[in-house]
Amino acid sequence: MRHSLKRQLAGCFIGVIGATLICCWLVNHFFLEEYYLKNKKNVIISAYTVLNDGMTQGRAEDEEFTTELALICNTDNISLFVMDTSGNPRLYTERDYRMLQRRLYSYIFELDSKDMAEILVQGDGYIVQKYKEFLTQADYIELIGTLNSGEPFVMRTPIESIRESAQISNRFFAYIGGAGVLLSSLLIWWLSRRISRPVMELADLSKRMAELDFNAKFNSRQDNEIGLLGSHMNQLSETLEQTISELKTANNELQKDIEKKNQIDEMRKEFLSNVSHELKTPIALIQGYAEGLKECINDDPESRDFYCEVIMDEAGKMNTLVKNLLALNQLEFGNDMVSMERFDIVDLIRNVLSSVGILLEQKEIRLIFKETDPIYVWADEFKVEQVVTNYISNAIHHCDFDKIIEVKTVRNQDNIRISVFNTGVSIPENDLEKVWGKFYKVDKARTREYGGSGIGLSIVKAAMESMNKGYGVKNYDNGVEFWFEVDGGVN
Repeated sequence: MRHSLKRQLAGCFIGVIGATLICCWLVNHFFLEEYYLKNKKNVIISAYTVLNDGMTQGRAEDEEFTTELALICNTDNISLFVMDTSGNPRLYTERDYRMLQRRLYSYIFELDSKDMAEILVQGDGYIVQKYKEFLTQADYIELIGTLNSGEPFVMRTPIESIRESAQISNRFFAYIGGAGVLLSSLLIWWLSRRISRPVMELADLSKRMAELDFNAKFNSRQDNEIGLLGSHMNQLSETLEQTISELKTANNELQKDIEKKNQIDEMRKEFLSNVSHELKTPIALIQGYAEGLKECINDDPESRDFYCEVIMDEAGKMNTLVKNLLALNQLEFGNDMVSMERFDIVDLIRNVLSSVGILLEQKEIRLIFKETDPIYVWADEFKVEQVVTNYISNAIHHCDFDKIIEVKTVRNQDNIRISVFNTGVSIPENDLEKVWGKFYKVDKARTREYGGSGIGLSIVKAAMESMNKGYGVKNYDNGVEFWFEVDGGVN
């Protein structure tokens, strides 16, 4: 996860540590030298205070004073030279004091010098300055002036190594800081994983609960707030599962009632419209031929037989239409219970094909069905027989060109697909989805010719949807294929 809590925790802590170290390095880089100079300045002023007080009190020959002053100068690396009013050395800390003496002469007599000086502090009788000696190119902090006792003096401490020391310090700090950041990052990453693992488990639990998977439980043993939250999440999961189950049950019943009512209203309107349209022609024919018989338009036996046959034929069509409508209504309303059973689909197909054998011979249709071994499936056998019968009947009535009907069974993972193909004119692409509607006819003239009502494929649709299985139609260059699927059994 790109923005995971583990990454955020690790990034936050590592960032804070890294930023702190960088800030320390920057402060060290830019202000260490200044701090060092300020410290040196304070140290040399403190040493001057001790010197001035001692000389004012006349302790120049006091061993305790000279020892204390020598200790301060040695500790803080301060060179000292004090000259009496006659120009002779009075007090000094270095054997080779002549350089300091010359420096003091140069200050007293304001001689020109190539030294470069920067005054830092100007006190009462002295100045503190930073200067670079021309000959040695060494940097010093220098305190020079006159003591309260009237004796000129000079004190200095070298600072030429401060820049190098600061650079070494910065490099050392960078190495140590980098190693510290690396080790801290590893430790923080490990700690963030320990902290985020139960949180991620809770996130996964909440995700599965959002997907209504209430078998998920928080299993980590945490004696803290996360563990308490996980326990409450488990309780919430159980409560939600029970509540949602009750709501789904109630909602399902309500939805069924609403859908059933809407279906009843729509089907009543559609039924009245379609049935009145479908029955209008046969009723008109029956009425016309019945009136002809009554008025004895033709008295010969052949005419009477013909009239009777037309009446019987139209009445048979009306009877078939009514039966199909009743079967379709039962399927669509769900009044017809689905009975799932195991049976041999190959045997069922052969029985249907045997029942239409005469029609196949009359229309000179070549039938192809190569399956011989049993194929067991799970489905409602009666509904599957209705589907196969409608597909075969539909194929016979629309078979043309080479006059071939091919029935195939294909296993597709756990399903068995049964397809019925017939050569003939393809169905227009715009009509492929409409063929499953009640009373819909692609070729109305041809459908009327063989007495079709446009209900057969509607029965197929209702039967397959009642079993929650797939069905469909596919065009080919030389014909049309209708198919449906059922659950495959163990053969």
